[in-house]
Amino acid sequence: MVATSDAFDRIRIILCQTSHPGNIGATARAMKTMGIHRLYLVNPKKFPHPEATAMSSGADDVLQHAFVVQDLEEALKGVKLAVGLSARRRELTQPYLDVSEVAHEMMRVADHSDVAFVFGTEMSGLSNLEVHQCQVLSFIDANPHYSSLNLAQAVQVVCHELRQASISTKPPKLYTKDLNLLADHDSLMGFLSHLELVLEKIEFLDKVQGERLMQRLHILFARSQLEVDEINILRGILTQVQKKLKS
Repeated sequence: MVATSDAFDRIRIILCQTSHPGNIGATARAMKTMGIHRLYLVNPKKFPHPEATAMSSGADDVLQHAFVVQDLEEALKGVKLAVGLSARRRELTQPYLDVSEVAHEMMRVADHSDVAFVFGTEMSGLSNLEVHQCQVLSFIDANPHYSSLNLAQAVQVVCHELRQASISTKPPKLYTKDLNLLADHDSLMGFLSHLELVLEKIEFLDKVQGERLMQRLHILFARSQLEVDEINILRGILTQVQKKLKS
């Protein structure tokens, strides 16, 4: 596929709770060199900051237009596909794919809808809560004996892969459905919140490991490629259950 120029405007790079402002500036530079401009910062420790501007090396326009938000859910509003970068496979996990594979799918989706790559903190990466808000996890295939990439380097690799994917003819692998039919992040999170509310009401979560069950359900539905109509059907069922409980 050859992506349209608008596709790059639908790509979000999201940094979660970044500690060092220099890493934010270096990330902006890495993004701009590959033609990507939409930077989201989730609860950064220090921003804006002179060190971020200095390390951006001329990409201060990316910093000036960065979105600063309080949590990842806010950063993902309106996103169709969210990919979390993780150096390790999780115990309970979504599909875990090389970034070069994921980049092709991201560019295909970005032709019509917003997408996001999500990066965790410098020291510990993504939290479990942040992981569960991503449909896919991805990794950079580095030297297994020394895979220490800093945050901006990881962003640079991802943005380069996206740029290469934009001119590739490689067929997509992840999503086979019509993308226009798929539910976005907001709809999926709304359904999962509704589901948790009902499961608590019928005391199902109390009978099993509640938090762990919800983690599994997040992963299950995130990888299910639910369509908007399917979300509406499921929420309609939950609403009917709630009505029966009140009667």
